Amino acid sequence: MTTSTPLRLHVPEPSGRPGHATDFSYLRLAPAGAVRKPAIDTSAADTADLAYTLVRVLDDDGKAVGPWAEDIDVQLLRKGLQTMIKTRIYDARMLIAQRQKKMSFYMQSLGEEAVGAAQMLALSPGDMCFPSYRQQNLLIAQDVPLVEMMCQLFSNDKDRLKGRQLPVMYSMRERGFFSISGNLATQFVQAVGWAMASAIKGDTKIASAWIGDGATAAADFQTALTFAHVYQAPVILNVINNQWAISTFQALAGGESTTFAARGIGTGIASLRVDGNDFLAVYAVSRWAVERARSNLGPTLIEWVTYRAGPHSTSDDPSKYRPADDWARFPLGDPIERLKQHLIGVGAWSEAEHASTQKEYEREVIKAQKEAESHGTLATGETSSVATMFEDVYKDMPWHLRRQRQQMGV
Repeated sequence: MTTSTPLRLHVPEPSGRPGHATDFSYLRLAPAGAVRKPAIDTSAADTADLAYTLVRVLDDDGKAVGPWAEDIDVQLLRKGLQTMIKTRIYDARMLIAQRQKKMSFYMQSLGEEAVGAAQMLALSPGDMCFPSYRQQNLLIAQDVPLVEMMCQLFSNDKDRLKGRQLPVMYSMRERGFFSISGNLATQFVQAVGWAMASAIKGDTKIASAWIGDGATAAADFQTALTFAHVYQAPVILNVINNQWAISTFQALAGGESTTFAARGIGTGIASLRVDGNDFLAVYAVSRWAVERARSNLGPTLIEWVTYRAGPHSTSDDPSKYRPADDWARFPLGDPIERLKQHLIGVGAWSEAEHASTQKEYEREVIKAQKEAESHGTLATGETSSVATMFEDVYKDMPWHLRRQRQQMGV
């Protein structure tokens, strides 16, 4: 009779904790320009190697190299840099506003600005994005008035959502920005369903879905992949691997011994793993995925490797679970600095223009904030009228709600 070894449960641990520098060797990096670019009509199986490496375009000197380095209009690159700069300034001002109790909650996209900005510029009007809560630059890239965005954060009388959504959970159908849901992962199945409906109607519009690494552990994620594969839905499935889900490391969601992109391969979906802090790589891969979807070649899953530089939200203190200098040591750097370096290198930007652009956007954001605050904030108590909670539920308001509204005197 043999003696069995006692079973042990494996619990993944991050490679860095407060006071101990993170070992980023787990990232599975590849040199810039080293990863091949397959044909647009390639099979899902043919992308298997791309799910385990890392598509990169910008090298350490800011030069665009390799097969994914496209001839991109310099004005589009300038627009991308401007969008990222404005997003970071907007985030910083709104974070301060939350600390001043002008809103209840806020979430930054600090360190992740390239992913949303670049893909938005690769999509077309009419396409629908199903975002998570760090894709505010999908709106900023379209020059949506900041006042309108801020009024939603402040839940005042100019809030188009009438105070019914948490701050940062925007909804702008006309901008291809589907209502954000606080129930994580739901946006993935919604996007696949919307894309299937577009195909059923014979339309030309595609969908783009966004999810964090932590939310891939939800059942909706796998359900979305199954339906996208079976029906060859025209959808881009974006996984933002920013290394942390609230306070749990990405390995707890399944990213330790494999990649999140590999899950797409197992489901029969073309999948790639990409440097999410490289604007040129994000734009090139997004265009590739857009063309596949619009050409009836099926869905694409993309894992964007990036880093959440700030707290998960204003309710979080990352110093409790990771080193304070993690972002400064992250091997893929700052997306703004990397695109800035590239544009300066090709003579399309300068340090002086960068400084003046920052000042210009700081003035623009402050002006918008003053206007939005004039309509009320949580701190002043001038929020959306309580009368609106009786509206938009029934086509004709039933008698008992009319009575309750009268009792409230509104």
